[in-house]
Amino acid sequence: MILDALIKIKNEIDPTLTFRRSCREGICGSCAMNIDGRNGLACLTNISSGGPIMITPLPHMFVIKDLVVDMTNFYNQYKSIEPRLKRKNPPETPGKEILQSKADRKKLDGMYECILCACCSASCPSYWWNPESYLGPAALLHANRWIMDSRDEYTTERLDAVNDEFKLYRCHTILNCAKACPKGLNPGMQIQNINKLERLTP
Repeated sequence: MILDALIKIKNEIDPTLTFRRSCREGICGSCAMNIDGRNGLACLTNISSGGPIMITPLPHMFVIKDLVVDMTNFYNQYKSIEPRLKRKNPPETPGKEILQSKADRKKLDGMYECILCACCSASCPSYWWNPESYLGPAALLHANRWIMDSRDEYTTERLDAVNDEFKLYRCHTILNCAKACPKGLNPGMQIQNINKLERLTP
């Protein structure tokens, strides 16, 4: 894998080479970078046979050093959608879990698997030009994850929070996000679901 090559370079050739890594299993999202023009995870990308491979940091993000980019803005946008279960009424029995049907649980498929690697957001032209105001594919995917959760009681407030010219409506369904996602998710489809719900909300 590309990550193995980077580790070998760091161990045997250039100890100053800097990159993020952790799980090596495509779970943590730490080793996201641009490999031969495509965003992806170094731990999941095979070394192709043949010529040289060009590896660069995730595009259109501030570079701290070598392959390490500043994720502060990305995480702040994720934090802004309040990614946690919010209730107005406590459970009927204190200490008991809030039950969910299998059908309602299935609605979360394609969203909960996101590992926040930023491959999708860093591939989105709208995010490149409006990184301070457009929430981007990853944050909006997670916003929809909580909007669609049957246990959450703040659906209207969550829709109102993202109903903004820049926060939500900068998506032009180019779907670079879906092509870049190493987990095979489709953030663009989730963004369109939020748009549909916004139109249905009085």
